[in-house]
Amino acid sequence: MSASDTGGPQTSGDYIVHHLHNWTVGDHWFWSLNVDSLLFSVGLGILFCWLFRSVAKKATTGVPGKLQCLIEMTVEFVDGTVKDTFHGKSALIAPLSLTIFVWIILMNTMDLIPVDWLPMASQAAGIEYMRVVPTTDLNITMGMSISVFFLMIFYSIKMKGVGGFVKELTMQPFNHWAFIPVNLVMELVALIAKPVSLGLRLFGNMYAGEMIFMLIALLGVWQLPLHFVWAVFHIMVVLLQAFIFMMLTVVYLSMSCEDH
Repeated sequence: MSASDTGGPQTSGDYIVHHLHNWTVGDHWFWSLNVDSLLFSVGLGILFCWLFRSVAKKATTGVPGKLQCLIEMTVEFVDGTVKDTFHGKSALIAPLSLTIFVWIILMNTMDLIPVDWLPMASQAAGIEYMRVVPTTDLNITMGMSISVFFLMIFYSIKMKGVGGFVKELTMQPFNHWAFIPVNLVMELVALIAKPVSLGLRLFGNMYAGEMIFMLIALLGVWQLPLHFVWAVFHIMVVLLQAFIFMMLTVVYLSMSCEDH
């Protein structure tokens, strides 16, 4: 990363552009896979499953260890949030919310690693580009939000039937057949806006945080002290964005289960 693509000395712009490139395979004009985003997101998902399963198997009824205590507090927090917010009945919502909350925290936490460490290690292994924060990839955040969108449709049809779901789209907010086209446009826009805003909100906040870390890295010898100062503040962003995504998911699914 010491030279630009043109062969000259690397500028600040070259440095940032390089770090914003994903390790991509495939035809960029038709399809492509961001291997780094998939690798880290799947890997952190497996870590989440292994960690919680391991702690659950070793859980004791006496004085719990620090890790068990942390995981129990997390589970109780998510369970309480779901009970207070979700007004339907489903055994899926609480595990789904826990998965979303912890998985996003793990992915967001990758942003706290100094920006050059893993990319430099990947270059030493012959991989030119490497982005280590999956939630700064719009494909990942929109993929998660689209999954939530499909669950919204599923629960709407399950709780209200196809007829009830169609009626909600066509007879709200104006309960008259003459306003069906207007109602349909308004309700479809509101429906599609939910997953779009859900994915863009997480992506935008984490992308902005990543950019600040990159700007700090340009300061040379001062980057590590400033990195850790910003990282302490950024921890709040990491946790808050995970909570917002989980909370909105529960709210949207609860709305899907309500019959108007």
